[in-house]
Amino acid sequence: MQDQLTLLVIGEGGREFAIAKKLKQSPHVATVYCAPGNIGMLTVGVTPVNIAEMDLNGLLQFAIEKHVDWTFVGPENVLCAGIVDKFQAAGQRIIGPTKRAAQLEGSKDYALQFMDRYHVPTAKHETFTSEEAAVAGLADFAYPVVVKENGLAGGKGVVIAPDYTSAVDTLHEMFAGPQTAVVLEECLTGPEYSLFCLVAGDQYRLLPMAQDHKRAYDGDKGPNTGGMGAYSPLPQLAAADRQRMVQEVVEPTIAGLVDGGYDYHGILYIGLMMTADGPKVIEYNVRLGDPETQVILPRLATDWAELLQAVVDDDLLPVIKERDQAVLGVVLAAKGYPAHPAYYPSLGKLPDQEGIAIDYANVTGRLDDLYGAGGRLAMVLAEAPSLQEAAQRVYDYLGRLNEPDCFYRHDIGQKAGVNFFF
Repeated sequence: MQDQLTLLVIGEGGREFAIAKKLKQSPHVATVYCAPGNIGMLTVGVTPVNIAEMDLNGLLQFAIEKHVDWTFVGPENVLCAGIVDKFQAAGQRIIGPTKRAAQLEGSKDYALQFMDRYHVPTAKHETFTSEEAAVAGLADFAYPVVVKENGLAGGKGVVIAPDYTSAVDTLHEMFAGPQTAVVLEECLTGPEYSLFCLVAGDQYRLLPMAQDHKRAYDGDKGPNTGGMGAYSPLPQLAAADRQRMVQEVVEPTIAGLVDGGYDYHGILYIGLMMTADGPKVIEYNVRLGDPETQVILPRLATDWAELLQAVVDDDLLPVIKERDQAVLGVVLAAKGYPAHPAYYPSLGKLPDQEGIAIDYANVTGRLDDLYGAGGRLAMVLAEAPSLQEAAQRVYDYLGRLNEPDCFYRHDIGQKAGVNFFF
């Protein structure tokens, strides 16, 4: 593998911060640009570039002018817009699925048809293209029922409706917006897990697993968000259950990608629920998740740049080795998130502390005078020999902050047995 690589990461949030930071740590990498990135990336030697993530022409021109060796795509909207096809047509090397393959995330209905075709276990489901038909279709489902927007929704287009009235209200709201189709699904029960595969054609490698926390408030209460915290590894996941996930979900999925001629090169996320009947897929994503990325990449013992270089070269994928350390992260969000996040809350300067890492997301201003510029502003992370110790470090740090315009969950890691009486 060549050294002194010049790389480009597309995106601006905490996920892209973690991706770019891990790449910059590789001895093979000289320069990492992130477009548009955020000001916080300067803290880890990554260069933000003022090009919007959906400015595909601008991104391509930048990659050509800067002689970028390869580009890694963070967000789903860019992948669904066809950036991989565009870069490849111009002879630029890029990691991510094509526009066709990105439909596995861009359309819930497309993904469910794929699962049905290749016998990947999932929930009972039905897709509707009109509000009237969807309301009538509620008769086929028990409550609570899951109502999903068919298209991209930033991780927030899912409502678990407890009764008929709330389901009808949700359908009315979804069809009143830009959605042209809505999916109804049976509500599965069981613990949820995030499984990430690095895919290169018919090859795959499993990245460390994580558990995300989607609800805004403690005790899994409040609205769905893009994610309020995560941790890895998963001590509560039995080895036999993980093996079932691989055999019953991952392997038929990869076989389907090959059979369908997707030529998939990139990340495939599989959101799973371990039900009483075995693992079932909740959704596919065609990229790394946020906030799981921030906790799984620090656990990689294998060089991240070497792994991605093998994907782009279509070489044999290296065996992925995991560090023994546990990593736990808690999101610091603007008050009012996800519906109405506070407008440019002042963060000041988040203090440095040994054993604590800050992955910045939606921030602007100067490093010594930061302001929030969105919902999730940063993730506070710690790694330690145990999740318990990592949680103590993170919550000790958060407890010392004075950020009245922000909030965070106080129970990240509880499902892994973390005791919060510290």
